[in-house]
Amino acid sequence: MSEAKYIFVTGGVTSSLGKGIISASIAKLLVARGFSVTTQKLDPYINIDPGTLNPYEHGECFVTEDGAETDLDLGHYERFSNVPTSQANNVTTGVVYQSVITKERKGEFLGETVQVIPHITDEIKSRIKLLASRGDYDFIITEIGGTVGDIESLPFIEAVRQLRWELGRNCVVVHLTLVPYLAAAGELKTKPTQHSVKTLLESGVQPDIIVCRTEKHLSESLRNKIALFCNVSPTSVIECIDAETIYDVPILMRQENLDLEILKKTKMPCDVEPDLTDWEQFIYSLKHPSSQVNIGLVGKYVELKDAYKSINESFIHAGAMNGVSVKVQTFQSEFIDDTNVAGKLGNLDGILVAPGFGERGIEGKIAAIRFAREKNIPFFGICLGMQCAVIEFGRNILGLSGAHSTEFKKDTPFPVIDMMEEQKKISGLGGTMRLGAYPCKLKEDSRVFGIYQEENISERHRHRYEFNNEYLDKYLAAGMIPVGLNEKDNLVEIIELKGHPWFVGVQFHPEYKSTVARPHPLFVSFIKAAKDYAGR
Repeated sequence: MSEAKYIFVTGGVTSSLGKGIISASIAKLLVARGFSVTTQKLDPYINIDPGTLNPYEHGECFVTEDGAETDLDLGHYERFSNVPTSQANNVTTGVVYQSVITKERKGEFLGETVQVIPHITDEIKSRIKLLASRGDYDFIITEIGGTVGDIESLPFIEAVRQLRWELGRNCVVVHLTLVPYLAAAGELKTKPTQHSVKTLLESGVQPDIIVCRTEKHLSESLRNKIALFCNVSPTSVIECIDAETIYDVPILMRQENLDLEILKKTKMPCDVEPDLTDWEQFIYSLKHPSSQVNIGLVGKYVELKDAYKSINESFIHAGAMNGVSVKVQTFQSEFIDDTNVAGKLGNLDGILVAPGFGERGIEGKIAAIRFAREKNIPFFGICLGMQCAVIEFGRNILGLSGAHSTEFKKDTPFPVIDMMEEQKKISGLGGTMRLGAYPCKLKEDSRVFGIYQEENISERHRHRYEFNNEYLDKYLAAGMIPVGLNEKDNLVEIIELKGHPWFVGVQFHPEYKSTVARPHPLFVSFIKAAKDYAGR
């Protein structure tokens, strides 16, 4: 196995500058040059994982193939590089401290006083290096969450400082910072970047490359000024100007030679140019649609931009594949009912009912699904969205008055959605769901078989409740067909509605597997159905 090179991505001045997008873009460029790459995120919060965090706190919780509940940035990593991530790709302060304390309780430190240095930093370093033992990677990209100077981030920065000495030329630090434009002065200001680098230097870390987020182009004199005050060469000052779409960023970073600068500093070959032909074709299709489709996203967190991040990105991938622009209109399910649903959703070309937890907004989701079913509007239900479709069908077609999920009404007379037997014995919340990839077998005469073009598929899950098989025969006879099954546990994974132009509900989360290189087939088919509906 070749010796891996380590790239650390830090950020300063303010949060939300786009460290995740920069990390993903670096990964994309290096993969396009033929290198093997993996990307990880170190998060400074003390939660064990984002699984129990409210979406208002942390946005979407992304799920990996091996069932890890992780930061949403891992979704960016996968969508850009097309390389699956795992539990090892997301590490929180909570995980680090939990591991160290467990070792101390077992006596592994032989009675030593347990301290941040070396015990916590050693644990962080071991988790950074762990990926190297799990694959033959040329590069391991590690994004440090938060901003330099944060108390929470200090142990991670200290671990980076130590690794720089240990790794030597096998390590490079990329620091993302802000160069704001002051309209009153009519100029860009470099002082925030200088202070950010100074703070990083106070922790003993000299950045090798500085990426400058800016809304105006950097002049050569500004680049030279940043280079002079921050101890880097002018070629290591990289402009990252505001882009029309996040998918432009790898192209912009290639133009700025960010990948080339990294290769030179790590003494890696740079004779192969990055092949971004397919990526550029995707961007062209994205920016030159032939028409527009209007999709309604019905959920309980719609006012939060990042709550349904993977779904929105999946729409972008599928839209480009179909040559259309997907305009997503969000609807707070709490404010939808049978009296206003036609007014709210009547002009849509497709309706997606989103996943989620909790009772708030459930009746609105059910009303939206009934409207889509009765008006023959393309419908896509994901996880809870599928469960709501089952409830709606039970109430309004099968005549099961009061049909519900035991998640929301434990004494429902018709528990068409119920908790898995093995889940009933679990009292905690974190990491206790059906998580990660599970197999599913498709019926060959179904719509979804035609979509996937294969009988056996694997998709990622994040849920506790399931279709209650006691009602299976009733649903089948009335036209709601279970077309995807987990045969091992006899679980319904996919339903579709007979006689409807496009009505599919899935218990899993297809959005987690959609990438630029491989848009998810269900999203592609759903947007095609919406396109056909719009052109009827």
